[in-house]
Amino acid sequence: MNTAFLPGFLLGASLIVAIGAQNAFVLRQGLRREHVFAVSLVCALSDAVLIAAGVAGFGALIVVLPWLAPVMRFGGAAFLAAYGLRNLWSAWRKSGALNPSDNVPKSLGATILTCLAFTWLNPHVYLDTVVLLGSVSTRYADQRMLFALGAMTSSFLFFFSLGYGARLLRPLFANPRAWRILDVLIGISMLALAAKLVLEA
Repeated sequence: MNTAFLPGFLLGASLIVAIGAQNAFVLRQGLRREHVFAVSLVCALSDAVLIAAGVAGFGALIVVLPWLAPVMRFGGAAFLAAYGLRNLWSAWRKSGALNPSDNVPKSLGATILTCLAFTWLNPHVYLDTVVLLGSVSTRYADQRMLFALGAMTSSFLFFFSLGYGARLLRPLFANPRAWRILDVLIGISMLALAAKLVLEA
């Protein structure tokens, strides 16, 4: 199981932990203790659907287009490298901290719609889940579903941990230095994954 589940879990975790609009929204909801379960569930289920589509779609496409896997692998490596460098640059330049919104609480429906917009209107989510995870999953042949399950598990753990753990992190994320450290760790992880994709091709 570890041969496919663990790499899926680790790659999914490395991609999803990057601070972006969706994660910042979940964090803010957690800090405000507002619709945390619904927001976490919507994000995790959306990721699961996209991961499954990427893994299943690439499995079918590779049979018809065998050249697609190496193209997407190197494309994924390039994306990871750019993503890692962006995070390192952000760590170098960033000076602000995340501040939760003090607006009047929104209804559950409005909150879910906002969450869906952050998730499905973000082009990077398709690169991460459908393209990159789908491409890497082809290396595991008949264990692709275990790879997908690992990535889905990391998504569920991350979103619920972020949503419900946010209240504990409030003092930490008031400090801009915490964001810099996180961006450095993400940047290094992305560059290492990019190198691994290229070297093992």
